[in-house]
Amino acid sequence: MATLHLMVGLPGSGKTTEATRLAEQYHALRLTPDEWQYHLFGNDFVPDGDHAEHDRRHTQIEELMWKTAQEVLRLGVDVILDYGFWAREERDALRAEAKKLGVGFQIHYMACSEEELWRRLQLRNERAGKTPVFRVSRENLSEWASIFQPPTQDELDG
Repeated sequence: MATLHLMVGLPGSGKTTEATRLAEQYHALRLTPDEWQYHLFGNDFVPDGDHAEHDRRHTQIEELMWKTAQEVLRLGVDVILDYGFWAREERDALRAEAKKLGVGFQIHYMACSEEELWRRLQLRNERAGKTPVFRVSRENLSEWASIFQPPTQDELDG
């Protein structure tokens, strides 16, 4: 049975690294919006400015990826959505969608302290503009950490 895998965590938590490893392990399709966005629109995220256009594009890419994911899951292939899934509501909705599709569902939570995230992001920021990553400020990270809803044990247990 195909499985829908969700990568859950904040930027810098290791989601894409783990998603890449899981894609190889499960022979799965990995869908990472930041990579598509970077290749389509360049480094369009302004860390301390208005990023409404970046966010709009990101949402469109995620919607297209979800349509693709559904088709691939119907074909019997695992899919890894490397979106972050900061809200339980998003995760619950996709769990319900997986059930409707008759496929498995698994959350991969990349727990990481905010200090460790910032350390990793500082290193990643050095590559921004040269590789498909976006520069993230300390203020961005603090804001995002304040709204992130870590998965509960019952979510992880499924």
